[in-house]
Amino acid sequence: MKQNNVKPAEGKLGILVVGNGAVATTFMTGVLMTRKGLTKPIGAMTQYDKIRVGKGAEKKYLHYKDIVPMTELKDIVFGCWDVYPQNAYQSAMYCEVLKEKDINPVKDELEQIVPMKAAFDKNYAKRLEGDNIKDCKTRWEMVEALRKDIHDFKTKNGCARIVVLWAASTEIYVPVNMEVHDTMEHLEAAMKANDTENVSPSMCYAYASLAEGAPFIMGAPNTTVDIPAMWEMAEKTKMPIAGKDFKTGQTLVKSGFSPIIGTRCLGLSGWFSTNILGNRDGLVLDEPANFRTKEVSKLSTLETILKPEDQPDLYTDYYHKVRINYYPPRNDNKEGWDNIDIFGWMGYPMQIKIDFLCRDSILAAPLCLDLCLLSDLAARAGKYGIQRFLSFYLKSPMHDYTKGEEAVNHLYQQYTMLKNAIREMGGYEADEEID
Repeated sequence: MKQNNVKPAEGKLGILVVGNGAVATTFMTGVLMTRKGLTKPIGAMTQYDKIRVGKGAEKKYLHYKDIVPMTELKDIVFGCWDVYPQNAYQSAMYCEVLKEKDINPVKDELEQIVPMKAAFDKNYAKRLEGDNIKDCKTRWEMVEALRKDIHDFKTKNGCARIVVLWAASTEIYVPVNMEVHDTMEHLEAAMKANDTENVSPSMCYAYASLAEGAPFIMGAPNTTVDIPAMWEMAEKTKMPIAGKDFKTGQTLVKSGFSPIIGTRCLGLSGWFSTNILGNRDGLVLDEPANFRTKEVSKLSTLETILKPEDQPDLYTDYYHKVRINYYPPRNDNKEGWDNIDIFGWMGYPMQIKIDFLCRDSILAAPLCLDLCLLSDLAARAGKYGIQRFLSFYLKSPMHDYTKGEEAVNHLYQQYTMLKNAIREMGGYEADEEID
């Protein structure tokens, strides 16, 4: 390993997951099973991917852990919060993502992961009925209770570092309000005044995490860390933040396939995306106010890749529609169906159909692992604020829209950003262009 300034990954890493549902339990079970040598962490780039470092005679392809000091799976300790009191074993069995034979070998460890009471506001997820909830009078009380949870977990489990990951439901849409969300001072005042309209529970988790020196990752499309007040908080605490919304199925396809259309200089008339899914995620998204949050996240991908201002002949006025339909029989086995109307030489129309029969939590679990390990790496490397190099994993990557910055959604450009960041942290040259 080359000389670099990244602190070593010594001691235990506590991963505190907000939510103890399908995604969280699939993630935790997979890590615990992998540690015992009973399964493979397939889909986790931190465990499999290799990056080229150096050029010419110096060129080598190395795993991430051979470029930068990564936390080993054996050093991870899990904890969680949830509105339902069931432990991780009970929840994993109830969610029915994994077969019993793939859960039982780590039953004892999963049973030890008992959710702490959630900081929850039913107005933000009306379909959830759990009662494992903190009794907090104000949003500021929520923050203080969560800070205590994080501090106590770290002490009790002897953790050197903590990362907090949101893998809970999508909250209702919160528009950015610059009178509240512009500065830390205004956000804190709103929390203390119990402004429940502008301060979501997820903002309390993010604020508490950063205050306790833990990176925060937003895995849902909630308005949480993508506000100037949180960027200020991340700068002040020197902590990394990443978000938002895990890029698992349909949007992964979109961010990878739309560059084919753009690179080949074909035109686009319309892109219709629809999803059917069951599980708790589908139930929550069946509520229009919650779906609105997801829709904004999913719609942003295409418009930053196929731009009318760059190619007016090809991408002016295309129609882009996204639908999500709750369909209980499918449970976690989501179907993402895309109908793409394109046109080619002399304007003649053609169609592309993509039907992705995916498993939502199976795709999300390795992303959870990568985001946690890479956020921990970023913190040890002294990288703080928005982690743009993690855009690869996210549907709606954070960016500073107050300065006119646009998110990078093009999958291959995102991958270049990821590789360059790891090269730089490893003491190598960031030698790939993002074009």
